Amino acid sequence: MKPFPFRGAIFDLDGTLFDSMHVWTEVDNAFLRKRGIPMPSDYHDEVKSRNFPEAAAYTKTRFSLPEHEEEIMREWFVMTVKAYANDVLLKPFAREFLSALREQGIKTGIATSSKQALYTPVLERCGIANMFDTIVTTEQTKPKSFPDVYLETAKRLGVAPNECAVFEDILVGIKSAKTAGFYAVAVQDHTSLSEQDRLRALADRYIVSFAELL
Repeated sequence: MKPFPFRGAIFDLDGTLFDSMHVWTEVDNAFLRKRGIPMPSDYHDEVKSRNFPEAAAYTKTRFSLPEHEEEIMREWFVMTVKAYANDVLLKPFAREFLSALREQGIKTGIATSSKQALYTPVLERCGIANMFDTIVTTEQTKPKSFPDVYLETAKRLGVAPNECAVFEDILVGIKSAKTAGFYAVAVQDHTSLSEQDRLRALADRYIVSFAELL
């Protein structure tokens, strides 16, 4: 791989490093189907950039659900934890790209909306848990509609935004990263194809696979 032109690299997990968004789609579908609620066309886009509490609050309000938000989150968690522990895989060439960055001495971090109990088993099972210098979640900062999670990750890595690339699959993440001065790389995911044109237009670079960077 050619020398990476930045001192740091920050990665989203779901839909970027992890081929996992299908799990959330299946959980969303099963959750609403159980309650006899048709799946709105915009629901997945509305919740995928929110952390668990925010997504639960949004879902409860939107569908006037009687359950407490804690009950909603508990049901989602039970449905997803098994899939993450056993079935979620890395995107093609993600491990190879991370290894190449580490060999070049690039600082690497994770900025995610996912819960630790979900992502840790995947990182360990896929052999990349030791490839990151820090992990920051939106539960510790703010939703990805704000740049805080990327800024905090960069701060912990000891790099400035203009010295760092952010890898994301969702439009709201790319927007926030760009706003904060990061170099934004949009990673194609099958669940964000409807946003493909806007992602291409906004991101500094758009990739279909990490193989393009090797």
